Amino acid sequence: MDFIPQFGSLFQILLAFVVALSIIVAIHEYGHYIIGRLSGIRAEVFSLGFGPVLFSRVDKHGTRWQLAALPFGGYVKFLGDSDAASGRDGDAVRGMSEEDRRMTMHGAPLWARTATVAAGPVFNFILSILVFGALFFLQGEVARPLTVEKMRPLPAEVAALEPGDRLLEIAGIPVPDSEDSDGFDALNDALPLEPVLDYTVLRDDREQVVQGPYPYPPLVTQLAPNSAAYDIGMEVGDVIRVVDGDEIFAFDQLKERVEGSDGRVLALKVWREGQPELLDFALAPRRVDEPKPEGGFRTEWRIGIAGGMAFEPATERMGPLAAVGNGVTQTWRIAESSISGLWHMITGAISTCNMTGPIGIAQTSGAMASQGAVSFIWFVAALSTAVGLLNLFPIPVLDGGHLVFFGYEAVVGRPPSDNALRILMGAGLTLILSVMIFALTNDVFCP
Repeated sequence: MDFIPQFGSLFQILLAFVVALSIIVAIHEYGHYIIGRLSGIRAEVFSLGFGPVLFSRVDKHGTRWQLAALPFGGYVKFLGDSDAASGRDGDAVRGMSEEDRRMTMHGAPLWARTATVAAGPVFNFILSILVFGALFFLQGEVARPLTVEKMRPLPAEVAALEPGDRLLEIAGIPVPDSEDSDGFDALNDALPLEPVLDYTVLRDDREQVVQGPYPYPPLVTQLAPNSAAYDIGMEVGDVIRVVDGDEIFAFDQLKERVEGSDGRVLALKVWREGQPELLDFALAPRRVDEPKPEGGFRTEWRIGIAGGMAFEPATERMGPLAAVGNGVTQTWRIAESSISGLWHMITGAISTCNMTGPIGIAQTSGAMASQGAVSFIWFVAALSTAVGLLNLFPIPVLDGGHLVFFGYEAVVGRPPSDNALRILMGAGLTLILSVMIFALTNDVFCP
């Protein structure tokens, strides 16, 4: 009887993974295609997927656009290519006229080949920037001063705070500017640890002192995929009321117990809206390697939830340029964190279990899709950054490897020999397959 829900979950995971991967691959390959075409290189095939062709059509430029049965990648095959990896079809190229040879990837000028190859990763980064920017634009930024949009559902609401209240002080401590993250950290540290606090608010243009809940309750506002909390069925909106028999009302109380657990199983009682009684959960925090703001990583015990304030803050519209700027910053952070993480794994500073393979990515895709469209779209943008970055690694068979070959050609004046290319491409393919097998092993055996 458990097969049906498991099958449904598996279908959701596969569907989310295929959708995410197809979007990213389509953008990546379209970058190669369109810049190649604009550079005078003719694309014979644009394929989304591999294997048997399900649908195809030929456009006015002579390119066959096709959808194949195995939706786990894609490719552009240019004139003169022997395969989807842009290997050189020597016999075909040698038999071409100069005019036709110019339209091949191997006969085009160096600048055209470089631009065409680099366009794939660049288009991935552009996708990330535009998607992040659009999300920032639509979601807006926290209003100044900090203003209550609406109270979040809590097990014991203190109703004195109302939508529209502009917060001036909490427990006599001035509320910092909405953009001052350090100021909010200092506010959190200075607050008295009490379940109900006095708030000084501006309401109807008059200052009033009202009561409200502790501003940072043990509330789940985000749930990390494949985390301890996710795996036991916790949900966004849950409020943790009891840890090992002790009642809590502040997120820091929960954090203290998780970080001090040393991986020991914690007994939780959780309030969930609509449930008549508290829910019982038992979960063991997991070691997680987290990037530090100043660079590097630290290892902490985590259960995979993020908290938030007891109310949803009001937002105001962010300008398009500011939104795109934030998109650039977010894309850069992901790329920087990815490179740092890889380096720290290579040097042994953090666990190699941080490397996720196709199973882990698919599970994350399904988990993010289950948390809503915004979470899934955010994940697609983050994955697009990772794919663009991966393709820039200087490994033969990847775009970065081709760019290295072009750099060699620019310096020496001729491309590497066909024999050298075959050896290097074989070595690159072996390395990529080895990393994929290692990552797949992590998916299966890492906790």
